[in-house]
Amino acid sequence: MKFIVNTAQLLKKLQQISGAISSRSTLPILDYFLFEIDGKRLQLTSSDLEISMRTSLEVEAREPGRIAVPSRMILDTLKSLSEQPVTFDINEQTRQIEITTDTGKYKIVGENGSDYPKFPVIEDTSAITLPANLLTQAIYNTIFSIGQDDLRPGMTGLYMQLMEKELRFVATDGNRLVMYKSFGIAIEKEDNVLLPRKLLNLLKNSLPSTEEPIAIEYSKLNVRFVIDDLEIVGRLIDERFPDYRAVVSPETPNKLTLDCEKMLRTLKRTMIYANKTTNQVRLKITGDNVQVKAEDTLYNNEAVETIKCDYDGEDMEIGFNARYLIEMLSIVETPEAVLSMSEHNRPGVLTPTQQGNDEELMMLLMPIVINLN
Repeated sequence: MKFIVNTAQLLKKLQQISGAISSRSTLPILDYFLFEIDGKRLQLTSSDLEISMRTSLEVEAREPGRIAVPSRMILDTLKSLSEQPVTFDINEQTRQIEITTDTGKYKIVGENGSDYPKFPVIEDTSAITLPANLLTQAIYNTIFSIGQDDLRPGMTGLYMQLMEKELRFVATDGNRLVMYKSFGIAIEKEDNVLLPRKLLNLLKNSLPSTEEPIAIEYSKLNVRFVIDDLEIVGRLIDERFPDYRAVVSPETPNKLTLDCEKMLRTLKRTMIYANKTTNQVRLKITGDNVQVKAEDTLYNNEAVETIKCDYDGEDMEIGFNARYLIEMLSIVETPEAVLSMSEHNRPGVLTPTQQGNDEELMMLLMPIVINLN
């Protein structure tokens, strides 16, 4: 097995699929890339058994073959080389890999390519095509609120719900919930899938920032994304997502309109003085003022700031986790957002002041119960 390839092109392709390789793999061969020559194309594969990625590029080759190549060593080697054509000469019997450049020669030992896990094939699939920028926006708006508690696996993924006239992306960790809706997508069949966090991060790094159509196929167990010549197959979370509809429509008569940038700066300053476990801040809203207060009674730390606001409702006081509120305000793309509330022990609902005709973002945050005496 012998081929010639450009170092920069090979490095780019390997970096594209390197995210699927886990540093905590129990199978040593999963620390390798699979190289396969088929005609004039080199196919590259990575996997951690939960997620598999595959791409290819054109090379100069004369015969087919396959070899598993150590991922870290080949990446480090290619990063250190200038852009140039290099020759890979591989003895599939001894698994010796010889890399020849203009100035040097490098030898490493691979593994039998036949021992590498087979790329998963999805059967009995349903399909949908979505614009790449829609998927990117959905992931950006929701991934931060996905739960990380393995004891509640139903909350450790992004719930994608296909409905008759809309597509919903919902994530929650039990303390907050984010729902991003997209309208105007052609949906043939109502369905839902639960996408794992790692798959979402890989998608986020692979999706183009255009309206390029992305083909998605899914079954009960797996999902497949095709992005140009990159193929990503991931195992879905086989758990039930919480019934989010029971909490997304609370009555919230009190409307606080916030300057996002001003509120973010205030929260970041006051959170420095908050209890490090709860990150609690108290919002005391009276008239057209909102007082933001954080304290840590253990160390006698306290911070209080007052900012002007536009408020429609009864005077009230409510506590929130400042870090969660900061994360929510940070993804709002409008200058202002509305925080809708009812009582100090009921969820607050954060929404941008302006929503597009084809999308809608809603974020719900559970309060930290405070003593009003």
